[in-house]
Amino acid sequence: MNPKKIVIDTDVFVDHLTHRGASNDERRGSTLRKAMSMFFCYTTVFNAIELFSLCSTDEEREAVESSLQAVKILGLNGKSGKKIGILRGNTKWAKGGDLRLLIAGVCLESRLPLLTGREAVMRKYRPLVIVPSKLLRHSDSAEEIFRRARVR
Repeated sequence: MNPKKIVIDTDVFVDHLTHRGASNDERRGSTLRKAMSMFFCYTTVFNAIELFSLCSTDEEREAVESSLQAVKILGLNGKSGKKIGILRGNTKWAKGGDLRLLIAGVCLESRLPLLTGREAVMRKYRPLVIVPSKLLRHSDSAEEIFRRARVR
């Protein structure tokens, strides 16, 4: 069986790094750790940019760098430029939407779903496939999570 693949959004890394939210229940571990145990995980260079932009100390930058070493990082290329252009044309261009648009475009070009807690924000980038991070708290298999998120 091929491992299920997924792109990890910035908020999942932030929750892991700051130990915030129900996703970091001590008994279950962080959502990021659970995702890594269930999926082959990616993120995008734009998620990395968001993460590093939140850092104010060298220690925080080192923690981000360390967490990013555990995933493959997807970048922008000519093919994803087409997808992003189409998305931008079909989406209201909002303040702060620039990186989210780029993240969605790379996910679409890579044909990978996005694991995020920012479902409401990311849903406007149709036909992006969203996997709500809260599903990981209530599911024990990648297949069950994809089925519940309606990932094909």
